[in-house]
Amino acid sequence: MSGVEFVTVGAGENGIRLDRFLKARFPALGFARLQKILRTGQVRVDGARAKPATRLEEGQSVRVPPLGAEGVPVNDGAKPVDPKDVAFLRKLVLFEDRDVIVLNKPHGLAVQGGSGTTRHIDGMLAALAGPDGERPRLVHRLDRDTAGCLVVAKTRVAAVELGKSFRTRSARKIYWALVPGVPQPRQGRISTFLTKDRGEPGAEKMRVARHGEDDASHAVTLYAVVEKAGKAAAWLSLKPVTGRTHQIRAHLAHIGHPILGDPKYGPTPLELADRIPEAMPHQLMLMARRITLPHPRGGTIDVTAPLPEHFRAAFGLLGFEIDGDDPILEAPDE
Repeated sequence: MSGVEFVTVGAGENGIRLDRFLKARFPALGFARLQKILRTGQVRVDGARAKPATRLEEGQSVRVPPLGAEGVPVNDGAKPVDPKDVAFLRKLVLFEDRDVIVLNKPHGLAVQGGSGTTRHIDGMLAALAGPDGERPRLVHRLDRDTAGCLVVAKTRVAAVELGKSFRTRSARKIYWALVPGVPQPRQGRISTFLTKDRGEPGAEKMRVARHGEDDASHAVTLYAVVEKAGKAAAWLSLKPVTGRTHQIRAHLAHIGHPILGDPKYGPTPLELADRIPEAMPHQLMLMARRITLPHPRGGTIDVTAPLPEHFRAAFGLLGFEIDGDDPILEAPDE
């Protein structure tokens, strides 16, 4: 796109966030460039400046500045789909119908692009396009080092409906984590305010904040101990009631049980040398185990991800077996 363009919001895009609308319309648009044009007011909605999280309405006009090569429309064929991406993503599919795909995101693969990130799920989603060529869209995200269930919408209409499920907390997520020690009580509720830690330039990290502190958001996580390896470690099942950045990781560190293998929130292997087997994998021991949410056409999507390889290795070392009920299922949803 060489000049300014005015894009009209369609019926299937009603309620979508402005940043996601732009990413869907211009998939080649890089994350850094997208943030810059939004931050500097180059994008306008019905003539007015708008924030990235602004919800759009059908019929609104979105002014988009010249994007050059990044302004390639979705279906112009300028970037052929890599057959390797098709094969790779197809192996990750846990559930698929005409509206929704649930992927088993691997540990270490980013969901979206960012500084220094060239390979990510969002950049490969054209490989899962249907016969009409419409490119699937992300409706939520997972941290790079978190494995497990990732929901993708195959159409704009599905993206809007699924997005509503996450915003209204109709989507129920269960995470599994391995931590040093055994939390007390064995089942509990962690409620704090979280904000970005400004003390680490260039590092995305959250810290517990005071009520009323600038940019602090309330965060609630429910947890339950599924099994323990003596006093050395515990397998936790968790329900994040809210969906803040690094919420589970920051919350478990806050109660003194940071997730094993977490490079941001600890603990270090040296700190665990006398408690955890030396052969324990060093990857983040957090996974999005299960997701349940309303289907855009009615009914319910309920998908469970298998244990990733590093979890299987850790379970073997700690003597954990998946053979019982998950106690978090009995916990309240709030």
